[in-house]
Amino acid sequence: MHRQELIHPLDFIYYPILAAFGIPVNLLAIVILSRGKCGLTRCITFYLVSMAVGDLLVIITDVMLYKIVYYYFRSSFFDTTPICRLIVVLYASSQDCSVWLTVAFTFDRFVAICWQQLKTKYCTEKTAAVVITVVCVIFCLKCIPWYFAFGPRYVINNVQWDSILTVTFSNSKAWAAFAWLHRIFTPLLPFGLILLFNVLTVKNILVASKVRSRLRGCNPGENHNDPEIANRKKSIILLFTISGSFILLWTTYVVYFLYVRITNTFYHTSFNDPLFKVQQAGSMLQVLSSCTNTSIYAVTQAKFRKDAVKYPLTLIFKLIKCENN
Repeated sequence: MHRQELIHPLDFIYYPILAAFGIPVNLLAIVILSRGKCGLTRCITFYLVSMAVGDLLVIITDVMLYKIVYYYFRSSFFDTTPICRLIVVLYASSQDCSVWLTVAFTFDRFVAICWQQLKTKYCTEKTAAVVITVVCVIFCLKCIPWYFAFGPRYVINNVQWDSILTVTFSNSKAWAAFAWLHRIFTPLLPFGLILLFNVLTVKNILVASKVRSRLRGCNPGENHNDPEIANRKKSIILLFTISGSFILLWTTYVVYFLYVRITNTFYHTSFNDPLFKVQQAGSMLQVLSSCTNTSIYAVTQAKFRKDAVKYPLTLIFKLIKCENN
């Protein structure tokens, strides 16, 4: 959670480009999905909109405030200790909410596909709203202690600047336990849960497909259209692409975290240190996961693609017409 001591020159290029791309695509996803014209249920739409908002907040707090401002605007208002501590809390909260909303969506689709009896009660607009609210409240409250874990790095003219983990935090067993719990909850536990739900979903699909084939009397070489399987196809593709993208982009970060904790290797000496390169790659891929969902919607959802092209053009034509009038 502390600021990086080593800053690779690539960071100065990568993160501004990521912000320039991530903010508009997430805003576009929020607008298009909120219109409700993508052929998705209200329940799924609620989750996707909340995930897009969470991803947008990650880009703002992590990429813009936590990295770009720190790299480009040293000794500015944002570099004072109280603001640094606040940014850490906002960054941690937005990251936790974004990750756990992905877990909530994965579980919702797992229930919809595998537990038909529970589907009608759980996979509803009301339940989605409750789950999203509870997740956001819990993880925002969970991250508040980070504000008190940091102190000023130095003081100039009675003004506290930058932030560093306090001695109390570094030496306290309670704080150490809190730091471990924080990393267990994000990303270790979500990583494991998403993998588990996907494995169980795949297993259920394979079993259900075999059973339905037998009931319909299909021979292995025959090609029969099954309306039930066809109806599930969109949901399954959306689930697997979103959760698969999350797992793929977070794997490097998770492996790095586990290695560092097991070997107690917390410091890097230079840009050529292999562990530093792994850390940089993990951080870049992890943040990139906050920009990929919109691309996934565009690839997997035809109606989203159509509305994503049509809506901005319609808006532009309306603005031009208003100016002409």
